[in-house]
Parts: sequence; structure tokens; C-alpha cells
Amino acid sequence: MNTDKGYVDAPVPDGLDLKAEIIRLKKEKGAVIMAHYYQKGEIQDIADYIGDSLALARIASTLDAHIIVLCGVHFMAETAKVLCPDKKVLCPDLNAGCSLADSCPAEDFARFIEQHPGHTVISYVNTSAAVKALTDIVVTSGNAMKVVDSLPADEKIIFGPDRNLGNYINSMTGRQMVLWDGACHVHERFSLERLLELKKEHPGAKVLVHPECRPQLRMLADEVGSTAALLKYAASSDAAEFIVATESGILHEMRKQCPGKTFIPLPGDDSTCACNDCSYMKLNTLEKLYNTLLYEQPEVHVAPELMEAAKRPIVRMLELS
Repeated sequence: MNTDKGYVDAPVPDGLDLKAEIIRLKKEKGAVIMAHYYQKGEIQDIADYIGDSLALARIASTLDAHIIVLCGVHFMAETAKVLCPDKKVLCPDLNAGCSLADSCPAEDFARFIEQHPGHTVISYVNTSAAVKALTDIVVTSGNAMKVVDSLPADEKIIFGPDRNLGNYINSMTGRQMVLWDGACHVHERFSLERLLELKKEHPGAKVLVHPECRPQLRMLADEVGSTAALLKYAASSDAAEFIVATESGILHEMRKQCPGKTFIPLPGDDSTCACNDCSYMKLNTLEKLYNTLLYEQPEVHVAPELMEAAKRPIVRMLELS
């Protein structure tokens, strides 16, 4: 059994019923599988809990299972470990990183904070534990607006790392938060030109846009919100068609909850690919999930000196939500 590649590099027997074996191992080991909406549909279907970052953080803080398998990206598994330090937190592929988190190195963010003394630091959950340890409050796209609104109107705020989400909050609240210049490589690339074309092709379609997208796309949206908010809007809307500007994994749950409706993923600017998939999210597979449960590897660790400092702003987020 080898984890040098960031996942368990072990052969899976030919003809093995992976889903059945994953369920068996999960029960045998008392494990819980959590999956983000951006995971492959086959992983979402086998998970005990699916949700956006906020929902997964809330759930993780209440679990009594000995083993948590987080099918998402690395910062999500880190967050689960910070909230559940006494549990074994596993991630099928440690290479499942995040371009947004990578855009905000902790040492650079620390210097940025020093350049803006007297500011409350709000960090998006899409950050490393080291960045969270520098933060006063962690937020997700689902609760960022509420958290910012809970602070005094004259409070000076640093918001990082997503400039698009920060810009959206500033525009909606009238705040002038100082923004770190980071972005998600998926949401940043959605095509405005293609959105305009799709609106002409589907005049009755509602446009659903994640706040990590550029302002030009948000201006054309019928609903701007987190993955959970977009899902809720689609389920409650009378519309039959939706153009969706967020990572394509959410379409699986949208189609499950709304079987009579049509969901059209918005392509990216790159004509060579759809660019609405997060390559990091899609690194997790059923084979890796099976091996993770079988060998209980790879395990996610957070340095002890970061654990409490990173936990404090996450707990504050949950309290303010």
C-alpha cells in the first residue's frame, strides 16, 4: 500500500462491486462519508451527507463517527479535522487542492494584514488552515453576507481571498471591504459571450450564478447564491429551464430534485473545453474512496499549533450563521 502519490495506490480487484464494498466498509468501520455538491454524481449518491461548504462544516461539528471521509478538496478535509480533532479524517486524494486557496499563501496574507492595521479579517472557507489561523471570522458563500451584515457599519474589514465574492458583498451592502486579489479558476472563466447566446437560445431560462463569478455575469443573473441557494431556487421556481454558472457537479443534485426541469451548464471562455468542471474536485473516484476506507489512508493532519487558532474563526462563523 503506497500513498506517495497523495492517494492509496493499490489495485482494485477486477469485477468488484465498488458501491457495495464501500457501503460494507463504511458500516464495518463506523465511518461517515461526506461529499460536496461538486463531486462526481456516483460519489454524491453513495455519501451519507452532501452539501456546500457551510453545510459540511456544520455537519462535521456534530458527528460522533470515529472516521470521517471527506470527498471534496483538501481545505474541506482540513476544516473537518479542525472541528473534529479527535476523529480520523480521510481524503481520497490529497492532491484535490483549490486554486482559490492556492491564490492566498499564508505568509503573503499575513503581510497584507499588517499593511491594514485595525481591520477585522474575514476569510472565505476556501483557504488553508494557516490562513484561517490569521482570521477573525471564516465565511462561506452561503453565509458571507449575513456575517458581514452582523458587524458594525463602520467596522474596517479585510476580505479574502475571493475578489469576486468580496466585490459582490461590497456592492450589496455598501461596504468598502479591502479585498485580497484571488479568484477561483472555474468561476473566473465562465463566458459572458456564451451566456448572452444561451439567453437568446433559451429566452425563458432563469440564470443561476455563483457569487465567485465575475460582476458581468452576476448582473445577468436571476439568482446569485451559493450552491445550496441555487439548488433551493431551482427547486422552488416555476421555470422549466435554467442556465447554471457554477461548477457542473451541482447539476447532478439539481436534476435529482427537479426531474422535470432542464439545467444547462454555462461553458467557459476556453473554446477547447467546457471549463465548468473543477479538476481538483474530480480527482476523487470510487476506486480511491474504496481504498481510502479499506486502508484508512490518506489521513488529513493539521499542525497542533494551528489547530486552535484555525478553529476559533470557524466556530464564530457557525455561531453567527
